[in-house]
Amino acid sequence: MAFTVVIPARFGSSRFPGKPLADIQGKPMIQHVVERAEEAGASRIIVATDDVRIANVAEHFSHVCMTASDHQSGTERIAEVLTKEAISGQDIVVNVQGDEPFIPAENIKQVAGNLANATDCMMATLSTPIEKSDDVFNPNMVKVVVNARNEAMYFSRSAIPFERNRMMGSPKQADPNLYYRHIGIYAYRAQYVQRYVSYAPSALEHIESLEQLRALWYGDKIHCDIAAEEPPVGIDTPEDLRRLLGTLAT
Repeated sequence: MAFTVVIPARFGSSRFPGKPLADIQGKPMIQHVVERAEEAGASRIIVATDDVRIANVAEHFSHVCMTASDHQSGTERIAEVLTKEAISGQDIVVNVQGDEPFIPAENIKQVAGNLANATDCMMATLSTPIEKSDDVFNPNMVKVVVNARNEAMYFSRSAIPFERNRMMGSPKQADPNLYYRHIGIYAYRAQYVQRYVSYAPSALEHIESLEQLRALWYGDKIHCDIAAEEPPVGIDTPEDLRRLLGTLAT
């Protein structure tokens, strides 16, 4: 199965400036992401960036597409890439974030395959079971609820579903077995990306600050499966990176 991986990579980050270029075991973070895409068997890999510093590094190990600096989301950046690179509308495109250096290659391949098989879904993504009760209430850990067909019903930073019998009396207690963390990897066909960015932003995506809610707002289906391998939590700060490297060293 042929698929393209596009890796959006921004230099600017309020909590971790220059994150895609952070050194991890002698390589920049963005190179690790490219290598995971290679391991997944991607037929084409494109680093999408608006920063020449990232481009100058990434061009040594990947094709690079320079994009505008005023995009409001990674999906908008990908839409520009697909136009510039003349990628066919039926081609499967996987959006892998540039700050996921240890995302399992199997998950990249999985989400592409899920989209190919879920012909009535516009997008595909992944989730993983939540193991700690505290994580249920962590707004930085996005939760997802799916239906019987593995289609996402809603994504939220809040605890969904709400356990009435447990939480009414003890709002900070939850059974983690009922909750799933959304993993921010997406697959879609190139033509849908252009359709998505043509939509006016929805109220829900602004409220939750979750761009995937735009698709649900307009009635588009998102396939959501449990990840074949659980990825590490994303790297948002230098402390996150140090913590992750410490875990890998043990």
